[in-house]
Amino acid sequence: MAETAAPLVRGNDTPMLDFERPVVELERKIEELVRVSGGATELHPQITLLEARARELQQKIFAELTPWQKVQLSRHPARPYTLDFIERLVPDFIELHGDRRFADDPAVVGGFGTFAGMPVLVVGHQKGRSTKEKVQRNFGQPKPEGYRKAQRLMELAARTGRPILCLIDTQGAYPGVDAEERGQAEAIAKSLEVMAGLPVPIVCAVIGEGGSGGALALGVANRILMLEYATYSVISPEGCASILWRDDGKKAEAAAAMKMTATDLRRLGVVDEVVPEAPGGAHRDHDLSARNLGEALRRHLAELLLMAPEALRNDRYSKFRHMGAFVESGDKAAPTPQ
Repeated sequence: MAETAAPLVRGNDTPMLDFERPVVELERKIEELVRVSGGATELHPQITLLEARARELQQKIFAELTPWQKVQLSRHPARPYTLDFIERLVPDFIELHGDRRFADDPAVVGGFGTFAGMPVLVVGHQKGRSTKEKVQRNFGQPKPEGYRKAQRLMELAARTGRPILCLIDTQGAYPGVDAEERGQAEAIAKSLEVMAGLPVPIVCAVIGEGGSGGALALGVANRILMLEYATYSVISPEGCASILWRDDGKKAEAAAAMKMTATDLRRLGVVDEVVPEAPGGAHRDHDLSARNLGEALRRHLAELLLMAPEALRNDRYSKFRHMGAFVESGDKAAPTPQ
């Protein structure tokens, strides 16, 4: 069972979203009260009461989040990225580089390590935190060489019988001219083909943004998990709003219409499990969120490891063939004779 407790107080330099502000400001008051009290026992009842109020306020706010607010959480600058999860779940991770054709793409990281006692391949999108890292990682938007690196490593994992874990967190594949010149669409299509035919278990987890084909290129799996406040869609809410309404201000309506949140996608059968985050979002407690994700990954891998290679391929094929919902309309009524 996933843990639910998390520290209330965090540093003053942590970025906050507008709807988080009441909770964060109350927590900062608690932090200041603890500091000035110097451990005096007389103030313990007041501090305990304020902490209870902060938790109650946080639960109330997060129980009523809109789809757009969940989109904001999925993009939170303090949210754990792929390397943050790898550090906690695969401590002996060895990163491998290059697609053996053109270059290495830092927007996609991949390598081998041990997860829960099993040798695995881990592949995922990686964003940057500082300005320098964001530029280096191309803001988590892969180019063709990133996907070709992932393909190379997945085929190596298949030859050595290692399960594959994919961590998805990108607003989409890089749309620049240089990426198009080197075959961006072909690289994404080839990733879909390669992943569909691999004879080893594949488990994917959407840990932040799952945007467009850039996310789906690492998403053909036997099991697809999503963190509680992650999102997964064919286009960003801003892009959808600009196409449908020609108005970026309609992004909140677009987010609601696209059914891109974890709860919506679980109900529609696109994802297999919604993994709880730390109270207040994964950015509030990286360790707890990683433990929750690790527990879910272990459960699903344990089931898949019992399946034969051909059964894994068939399971993957069947999963994607059965995605989606549609309604068949009846024949149009015959026109009334005049």
